[in-house]
Amino acid sequence: MIIRITKGSGEDHVAALRADGTRAETRFPWKGPVPHDAVHVIVERELGLLGAFWGMVAGGRHPEEIQALAKAGGHASASRAAVPDAGIVELLQAERLVECYEALLWGGGGTLADVMAMAEPSCTASHVACPPISELQHAAMAGAVFALADDWRAAPRGHVREWAWP
Repeated sequence: MIIRITKGSGEDHVAALRADGTRAETRFPWKGPVPHDAVHVIVERELGLLGAFWGMVAGGRHPEEIQALAKAGGHASASRAAVPDAGIVELLQAERLVECYEALLWGGGGTLADVMAMAEPSCTASHVACPPISELQHAAMAGAVFALADDWRAAPRGHVREWAWP
């Protein structure tokens, strides 16, 4: 699958061209200095979370459908803490870790210990195990998120970033 994120004004356009030729497209509002869905690509690929967000999109689900799927499957939020269905465990793990790497970006950096200090309690609150992360994986993900931020901030509207999945 090819993932393309196009920089917009206040929101980005997200498109996925699946191996079978089908497409899924959506828009995602800006939540920070980089596209949230791009951080998902970085984290999910590095940790091999093939059943998380982008794996679900590759498997035929529409990105907008995944939030409803998570909610129905026991997504743990302040109002819906429940043990999740097995089919969304990696989705929740990825979401918790994406939040951690976004926090590193907003805070100017951090160590693997910093990530784990955020990830472990948030995974526990979501009733999922925190995936193990090596120092090498952490360095790769943090480096990729910071490089994306440098690129994305400097890019004009209409700039397209592309990734192959997985």
